[in-house]
Amino acid sequence: MKMNDSTPDHDLAIVASTFAALGSEQRLNVLRTLVRAGPEGLSIGDLGARAGVSGSTLTHHMKILSQAGLVTQARQGRKIICAAVAFDELRNLSQFLLRECCADLPDDTSHDHSQPESTPHD
Repeated sequence: MKMNDSTPDHDLAIVASTFAALGSEQRLNVLRTLVRAGPEGLSIGDLGARAGVSGSTLTHHMKILSQAGLVTQARQGRKIICAAVAFDELRNLSQFLLRECCADLPDDTSHDHSQPESTPHD
């Protein structure tokens, strides 16, 4: 998801692709579990147990996250270790949203959307 040396349309395609990879509650939970595990990662069995996803479903989600460049899988002896590798990419994605999607908001705009503004009635 490197967004520095490309056109704006290309950036949008990359960001949309990454969002698509994060567009499943289970996949997002798998990524969150790996991020919280830190750089050492987790075995595929431990990941499944912690994330509440197992078998072919976990394999499917890991494949999509891996294709998006967010996670890796590496064999260590008889285990497969999964790890989140895209901490900078996740940060870039957040910054992209703030920069591109909120770019036209005035600097003094309040971002508290919990209460709609009341308007006087005639």
